[in-house]
Amino acid sequence: MDFWGDEQFSFFESILFSTLGKPVQVIETQFISGGDINVAAQVFSSEGVFFVKWNTFEQDENQNLFEAEAKGLDLLRQTDALQIPQVIGYGRHGDKAYLILEYIELGKPNKTYWHTLGQSLALLHSHTQPKFGLHFDNFIGSLKQTNTLTASGYDFFFDHRLLPQAGLAMYRGLLSKDAYDALLRLRTRLPELIPNERPALLHGDLWSGNVLINEHNKPVLIDPAVYYGFREAELAFTKLFAGFDEYFYEAYDEAFPLESGFNERVGIYNLYPLLVHVNLFGSGYVSGVERILKQF
Repeated sequence: MDFWGDEQFSFFESILFSTLGKPVQVIETQFISGGDINVAAQVFSSEGVFFVKWNTFEQDENQNLFEAEAKGLDLLRQTDALQIPQVIGYGRHGDKAYLILEYIELGKPNKTYWHTLGQSLALLHSHTQPKFGLHFDNFIGSLKQTNTLTASGYDFFFDHRLLPQAGLAMYRGLLSKDAYDALLRLRTRLPELIPNERPALLHGDLWSGNVLINEHNKPVLIDPAVYYGFREAELAFTKLFAGFDEYFYEAYDEAFPLESGFNERVGIYNLYPLLVHVNLFGSGYVSGVERILKQF
């Protein structure tokens, strides 16, 4: 079923020609959800099937969003920890920025799926580097994510995760001054509240919507916001909106055991994604932030 006319076919054929270096005939297109900010399609062509997403960015700071995503996907792929869609190309065509990826044929979970995902994520998290952060900045959703390389995981988590989002939320009138001040007081308590582990390579935006199941019943990660950080932050994120089976956590802990008390620390880590959701989607997430701050 085609959702667009000749103009869209011309767009797909032009970007595939630019990427592959030869003429490509688009045969059919099917709309796919591109998340909250992008448009996406499955594109059937004479050179195969591709996943394409694109956008017309009005803000200069979002111009490099697809480039950052492509670099993040490539970084994750290099670990061989689990399947990551291959980046075919990215760029601009007219007023549109685009990203072309390998199309993943979807399947269903089998009885070993959650065990595989847990052990594979543990393997991903075993990849480390001397400092927290990353050698390039990227995005979480449409929000800039600064990855300044930092020796201390506590400083990185507070200065480059919590503080920018809390400041933005207060500036927009979404977070009260009292809540912001409470978050500032949390800074000195971080070393007593969360373990000081080495930097781990994280997907960075790991919720159930960013995990696909391929035709071989294996997990595939998409839409990353990669950086090296505390691995417990990634696992905490998976609990924010549920969707991950208990077998997943058991398999992860079997492969890369967590320090005791993780479930009591989940809220601290989830201040970051909650603040991100405040800035992306509004005040409905503020109560969750305030509840955690009151707890700690």
